[in-house]
Amino acid sequence: MPKRILVTGGTGYIGSHTVVELQQAGYEVVIIDNLSNSNADVLEGIPRITGKRPLFDKLDCTDFEAMKALFKKYPFDGIIHFAASKAVGESVEKPLIYYRNNLVSLVNLLELMPQYNVKGIVFSSSCTVYGEPDKNPIDENAPVKPATSPYGNTKQINEEIIRDFVHSGAPIKSIILRYFNPIGAHPSAEIGELPLGVPQNLVPYITQTGIGIRQQLSVFGDDYDTPDGSCIRDFINVVDLAKAHVIAIERMLEKKSDEKVEIFNLGTGIGLSVLELIKVFEKVSGKPLNYKIVGRREGDIEQIWAQPDKANNVLGWKAEETIEETMASAWKWQQRLREKGAM
Repeated sequence: MPKRILVTGGTGYIGSHTVVELQQAGYEVVIIDNLSNSNADVLEGIPRITGKRPLFDKLDCTDFEAMKALFKKYPFDGIIHFAASKAVGESVEKPLIYYRNNLVSLVNLLELMPQYNVKGIVFSSSCTVYGEPDKNPIDENAPVKPATSPYGNTKQINEEIIRDFVHSGAPIKSIILRYFNPIGAHPSAEIGELPLGVPQNLVPYITQTGIGIRQQLSVFGDDYDTPDGSCIRDFINVVDLAKAHVIAIERMLEKKSDEKVEIFNLGTGIGLSVLELIKVFEKVSGKPLNYKIVGRREGDIEQIWAQPDKANNVLGWKAEETIEETMASAWKWQQRLREKGAM
C-alpha cells in the first residue's frame, strides 16, 4: 500500500513540481488548494508527466471544518505544507490577509495531525527569515533577523509555532526547509511558474518580457555593493527543490533522525546577480532583453546565498541543474504557454 501524502497548495508552482516528484517516487498524493493564486490546469499537466492524476479537493486550509472532513476522508502518512500567500509587496499593503492565511492554515493542520495520527509535516519556509545577512554564504546557524515584511514575518512565526507545538509534547516531527530563490520549470514544459496577472518574481517577468507580453523589465538598483551593482541571489532549480521534499518526507517517515524539528537551507551555494541572470537568459534564448535600471525597491536585500552543506551531507540532497539549464527550462515553458494560447 503506497504511503499517502497531503500536499497543501499543490497546484502552485513549487507544489505542483513536488507532486510530480512524489508520484514518481511511488507515493499517493492528495492535493488541496483554494486556487486563489494558481490554476487547476496544472492537474492536466501533472499526469502527462507521471501517468497518474493526483487526487484533488478544492479547499481552503483556513476552514477548520472542511479540513477536519478531509482528514476523516483520507488517512495521511505525512504532509507537505506549501499553501500560503507569498507576495512581499502585497503583504505590506494587506498584512491581515497574510497573517490570517499563513498562520491559521498551519495551526489548523497541526491541531488535526495528532487527532488523525499524522506523524510528520514538511514546512515550506524561506531564506527571508535571515533578513540582511551579516555574512555570506548563510548556514542554518545564522541569526534570524527581524522580518522586513509581513510575509517574511509569517514564515518566522510559523517556524516558532511548529517548534512550540513539538516542544509541548505533540507526537509529530517536522522538517523546515528554508528556500532560497526557486526558478525554472519542469524539463517537459508540462508545468512551470504561471503567475496570475503581473509577475511578482523575476524570472517570469524576464521570460514574459522576452516573449513580448511585458514591454520592459525593471532592474531595481545598480548601485549596491556588489560586483555589477545589482542584487545577488541564490537561484535554485524548482525540480531540484521539489526532490528535496521527497527526501525530507522519507527521512521523517523512516525516522532517520531523533530530532523532532530539523531545519535545512535549500540553495546552490552560488550567488548570482540580477544582471548576470539576464545575461544567462539572453544566451539561452538568443534574444536581447529590453530592461532598464530604476531606483532601489524597498525591502530588497543586497545579497544572500546559501551554505547548503547540511542539506548536502545530512539529507543527502544536492542542487544539480546548471543555471543555463534552468533558464532554458523557464524559456521553454514560456514558449509552450504561447503555443497553447495560455499567455
